[in-house]
Amino acid sequence: MIKYFKLAWRNMWRNWRRTLIASVAIVLGLILLIFMDSLIRGSDQAIYGNAVRLYGGNVQVHAPGYRDMAKRLPLLPLADGDFVVEKVSEQPNVLNASKRINTGGMVSSREGAQPVNITAIEPESESAVSLVAENITLGRFLTAEDRDSILISQELADLLDVSVNDRITLMGRRMDQSMRQRTMDIVGIFDLGMGEAERGLVYINLPAAQTLYDLRDEETEVAVTLEQIGQEDELIASLEPELSGYEIDSFYTLQPEIQQALATKSSFTAGLGFIVLLMASIGIFNIMLMAVYERTREMGVLGALGMKGRQLMSLFMLEGTFIGLFSAILGCTLSWLLVRAVASVGLNWGALVDTSGAGDVYALVGDVLYPSIPLVNIIYYGVAVIIIAAVASLVPALQAVRSEPAESLHHV
Repeated sequence: MIKYFKLAWRNMWRNWRRTLIASVAIVLGLILLIFMDSLIRGSDQAIYGNAVRLYGGNVQVHAPGYRDMAKRLPLLPLADGDFVVEKVSEQPNVLNASKRINTGGMVSSREGAQPVNITAIEPESESAVSLVAENITLGRFLTAEDRDSILISQELADLLDVSVNDRITLMGRRMDQSMRQRTMDIVGIFDLGMGEAERGLVYINLPAAQTLYDLRDEETEVAVTLEQIGQEDELIASLEPELSGYEIDSFYTLQPEIQQALATKSSFTAGLGFIVLLMASIGIFNIMLMAVYERTREMGVLGALGMKGRQLMSLFMLEGTFIGLFSAILGCTLSWLLVRAVASVGLNWGALVDTSGAGDVYALVGDVLYPSIPLVNIIYYGVAVIIIAAVASLVPALQAVRSEPAESLHHV
């Protein structure tokens, strides 16, 4: 068997130009496939990561009964928010835990009124992990000293015809269902590029909301930000024995629309990836097909010398496998280096794709996209290329060895 390996390796490099052309074509296809996959995975991570930072953390802790009324943003105060924060902060992989009040209301100016989602936060705790804090375009982020201050989106500012230092009226419903309003100073305006989806987002300081809603040092939720996406279930399992009197939910449960949109996107990109893989497979098959057909006379010579058909097939399959192996190693290495190089600086996605009006899911990708792909997936693609190259060598070799040596010797 060793002699077949040696003969196949020598034959592979005997016509090095043909081998090089076949390998270059396979390598380019492999790089395209892996890089495209890394962009898709990078966009998914960006969407999930930014959505978590925008909509209240990976995990949220609420009072009993909140889950059934989550869409209405009910004012159900936590029994002891400080205790919840303490227990959550003891867990591994927790980046931040902060108290919040999250409810609905309305803001108005001389130009009109707009329903909004009012989020009261602890600015000193959330500034380091807040997506809004990173996208302040005018003014500043909230501070712990702010009382009658509000942070609004650029879309809302345009709608109400207001800017930084202007005043607007914030109205909300207290626990006893009575309406309260308060005049607020706009201290900052943010722009996430999400269009109308960010119009209904406003942020105020937690003490101001506690006064407005008569919650008396109480909160309605604790938002937990983790180091990585995918650690939610483990954290929830660890917290449930400690916080048995609370409802603990992950981002996926409380924001199912984002997950559904991403599932639709994943189905589309998976189909696109299959098409690219199919095209690459056809290209590899065609290259190997032509390479083997060019050597029909050589097969006739080997057959005339007494080599059996099974031995001929093994020889040419080994050659195809070697070409696939060489191309896979080179392609995977170059792809890995390319992904790492682009990931270190990011891809200016905003300059390549216009996400304005594309909805909040695609806007959450951001202007800079960082491709990402696990090393094991690159290896899977490499193995697939080797298998495709071997199969592509088998089909024409099988047809050629079925012909008589005399007929193969007269092949032009």
